Amino acid sequence: MQELHDAPLAPLTTFRLGGPATRLVTATTDAEVIEAVREADDSGTPLLVIGGGSNLVIGDKGFAGTALRIATRGFELRGTTLELAAGEIWTDAVARVVEAGLAGIECLAGIPGSAGATPIQNVGAYGQEVSSTITEVIAYDRRAGETVALTNADCAFSYRHSRFKADPQRYVVLRVRFELEDADGLSAPLRYAETARALGVAPGDRVPLARARETVLKLRAGKGMVLDPEDHDTWSAGSFFTNPILTDTDFAVFRARVRERLGEDVEAPAYPAGEGHTKTSAAWLIDKAGFTKGYGTGPARISTKHTLALTNRGTATAEDLLALAREVIAGVREAFGITLVNEPVMVGTSL
Repeated sequence: MQELHDAPLAPLTTFRLGGPATRLVTATTDAEVIEAVREADDSGTPLLVIGGGSNLVIGDKGFAGTALRIATRGFELRGTTLELAAGEIWTDAVARVVEAGLAGIECLAGIPGSAGATPIQNVGAYGQEVSSTITEVIAYDRRAGETVALTNADCAFSYRHSRFKADPQRYVVLRVRFELEDADGLSAPLRYAETARALGVAPGDRVPLARARETVLKLRAGKGMVLDPEDHDTWSAGSFFTNPILTDTDFAVFRARVRERLGEDVEAPAYPAGEGHTKTSAAWLIDKAGFTKGYGTGPARISTKHTLALTNRGTATAEDLLALAREVIAGVREAFGITLVNEPVMVGTSL
C-alpha cells in the first residue's frame, strides 16, 4: 500500500476542490483494502473511502482521518456474467462489455467513477440503472468484521439509493457481479425517449450496441457529462440534484403552482415513479426558477451545457460551490415549493 500524509484530495475528485486528508492510503488488492479499513476501525480513526471521486464534495478543511483510495483492478467475463473489482474504471468496463457484445449497461457509458460506487448510488442514466443487472455485491462488513455477499434484494435498491447509501459507515464494496444479456449484438430495449429520438427509433426498440453507446456518449458530452480536463463544464459531479419524487397529492399542488407561475398551458415534466408517486425534473425546476445555463458570476457556476450540473470554473472552493447550491435550492423552493436534494456525498461540509 502507498501511504501519504497531509495529502491533497482535490485531484482525486472530479470537482477538483476540497482540502487535504491527514493520511491517504492507496490499496490495490482486496486484502489491502480490508487491512486499511480494519486498521482505521481498530484505532478509532475516521475513514473516507474514495473510488473515482465523481460523487464527492470535500470541505475546504479537508478530512481529519484516513482517506482510503481503492485502486483495485479486475475484469472477469464468464459467458454473460461479469465481475468487476471495485476500483475498475466504470466507463472503460462499459466499453469492454459492449465490445464483447453483451447488453444491459451500454446506456451507462461515459459515467465517471469506479465500479464499486455504482451499487452505492444505484447509478442510472438514459433509462438504465445498475440495479437491473447487479446480481451480487461482495463487500467488507465493518460491523461484522468479515467479507459478505449481498444479493440484489439485500442491496435494497431504489432511485439513486441503496442499502450502502443508507448505512454508509457499514460496508466497503470490494467487487460487483452483473448478469448481462446476449441479444446478438443488440442493445437492451431503449427506455429513454431522448435516446430513442437520437437513434431515430421508437422507445422499446433495440439497436446495435456500439450505436447505443456512441449515441449516449454524444448526448452526455453535449451536456458536459463526459470528463474533459480542458472543459470546466465537466469539473462537476454530473447531476448535483436528484429528480424529485412526489406523492400524487403533492404533485397536484405542484402542478397548480406551475400553472399559476408560468401560465395555464405550461405542464411540468411528469414520469411514473411507482404507485401513488410521480417523478419530475430537477433540471426543469432549476431552469424555470431562473437559474439558466451558465448562471453565476463567481468561480462556481451552473454548467453552460446543463442546468443540473454545478461546476468549478477553475479556482472555486467548496464553500463557493455550496453557496451556489444553497441559492439554487432556495430559489426552487420559493418558486415551486419543492426542496431539491443533493446527489453528491458531502465530506466535512454540508448544505
